[in-house]
Amino acid sequence: MELNSSIIKKEPNDYSYEDIRVGQVVEFEKTITESLVSKFVEMTGDRNPLHTDKKYASTTQFKEKIVHGMLAASFFSTLVGMYCPGKRNLYLSQTLNFKSPLTFNKKIKIRGEIKQKIDALKIIVMKTTLLLGNTVIIDGEAKVKLI
Repeated sequence: MELNSSIIKKEPNDYSYEDIRVGQVVEFEKTITESLVSKFVEMTGDRNPLHTDKKYASTTQFKEKIVHGMLAASFFSTLVGMYCPGKRNLYLSQTLNFKSPLTFNKKIKIRGEIKQKIDALKIIVMKTTLLLGNTVIIDGEAKVKLI
């Protein structure tokens, strides 16, 4: 189930529990643009100047605006809902560890690796990682029930 795509899928995959194997990897790429951040701000109301004000951000340790961590992490939902398992998923939980800031207009890789299957409950445990090159921006673990 290796997958590498530079575009977001239009239709979700349809993996059954039996299709998924421990060790399998699924990934896709996305660039987080100013426009995408503006939409996130409009949707959530999070107008923190670290993300929205170039002048303010230039006075911080980052020296420029950075992407909202929760916006970047939201692509784990795309990973689970569109790529693996796809339409049969019920997202149960997601841990998030924010490791490094992400600046605008960088191509990131969103990656999932199946670490465990819980047969009695049809649950998969997936290591989730968001990477910029070799730098881990966010990592965590998703638990997903196949329905």
